[in-house]
Amino acid sequence: MVIGVCKITLYIHGSQSLKDKRHVVKSVIEKAGARFNVSIAEVGDNDVWQRAEIGVCAVGNDGAFVNSVIDKTLNFVEGLHLAEVTGHTIEIINC
Repeated sequence: MVIGVCKITLYIHGSQSLKDKRHVVKSVIEKAGARFNVSIAEVGDNDVWQRAEIGVCAVGNDGAFVNSVIDKTLNFVEGLHLAEVTGHTIEIINC
């Protein structure tokens, strides 16, 4: 079993309230989760208006496949242009 985990840090330009932030984060989570069938959730910076941390997880039998899914999800989030990706970490765990 191979587990891929990615933490994505976003900067949300023009966000002036938690409502603005929630709108962007919800959109990113719904679109990426539906497109790549990954588990995805907001995992940090919950009370900061212009920053968000999103966690992504994929599980499979093949490390290359799991890594590919995580990379494609990250690139998709960057391509949405809803928020600026300011950082990310990826970890692949073989169990």
